[in-house]
Amino acid sequence: MNRTATAFLLAAATFAGWGVSAQKEAERPVEPRAVAARGPLLEAERNLVQLFDNAAPSVAYITTERIEQNFFFAEVAQGAGSGFVWDHEGHVVTNFHVIQNARKVLVQLDAGKDPISAEYVGAAPEYDLAVVKLKKTPAGIKPIPLGTSRDLKIGQSVVAIGNPFGLQRTLTTGIISALDRYLPTQNYAEIAGAIQTDAAINPGNSGGPLLDSAGRLIGVNTAIRSASGSSAGVGFAIPVDIVNRIVPQLIARGEASSPGIGITAVDPGLVARNGIKGVVIRDVRRNTPAAQAGLQALSQRTGKLGDIIVAINGRPVDTLSTFIAELDRAGIGNTAEFTIRREGKERKERMKVIDTSR
Repeated sequence: MNRTATAFLLAAATFAGWGVSAQKEAERPVEPRAVAARGPLLEAERNLVQLFDNAAPSVAYITTERIEQNFFFAEVAQGAGSGFVWDHEGHVVTNFHVIQNARKVLVQLDAGKDPISAEYVGAAPEYDLAVVKLKKTPAGIKPIPLGTSRDLKIGQSVVAIGNPFGLQRTLTTGIISALDRYLPTQNYAEIAGAIQTDAAINPGNSGGPLLDSAGRLIGVNTAIRSASGSSAGVGFAIPVDIVNRIVPQLIARGEASSPGIGITAVDPGLVARNGIKGVVIRDVRRNTPAAQAGLQALSQRTGKLGDIIVAINGRPVDTLSTFIAELDRAGIGNTAEFTIRREGKERKERMKVIDTSR
């Protein structure tokens, strides 16, 4: 046997031996690595875990069905959002835009459990709030604890719980970034005193709770400001003090009170196109605070302007939406100072804010 053949046989034998060795190595069971001891969670983590465990059973996943009519035919469209349990009777609070035009509302309270049918109770579109009631109230239902929004501070910690993009029971954390924002809703209205937060709020979070570090409700998540439609660190919530005023009214009579002084206003688009800042009075109803104060409306015969409301309690009123927001801030039953402009001259009138919904 020549030297080349001998070398080839030795190499082949070596390769075969390596193959057998590798096969035996592969057949040897691989043990998982030992887990390193973690130690206790940090206090802040423990508090957050406990907060979520306490609050999550009160958070609802809401799905809706509505009929949408296109040019050729009608079709069923589905929607989703969040909400929370208000009381032991099974009332659930959410945003109005979550259940708007819904023919069917389903509420799921616990992950993995079947959704519960709910019926419409009432809504306040100008506050973007609505209430539905579970047709069957499960045992052990847990209302969410209520806080207050009057003493909130910029920089304090907040937690949002909801169902962004249909992902149930999602928790995000952040701080209060700003207070006293104006949040546009419907019917030319704005919510005064809205809470701005950098806690991630995305589509599907609407109607879910914004909580303080004690796990109390301080707001209802309702909007984000983002060109992409996803969270960009600027989210808004309806203050709980407004929620706690509106929701009992919706439960009691299906609608909320509407603050006013007894006037109707000229269309804000027309006012803006004419370069006028303030609320131009179109009509003054009899036996109202506005009538008693002698406010004058636009002349339907000559088109001459009457009174223009430009401020309430010293806060500028540039548009109808800010007028409504400032009336809400003043509060029904309270007296407010109105700055009135007529023919270039300003005066102040004190008038009582009344409920004009009745």
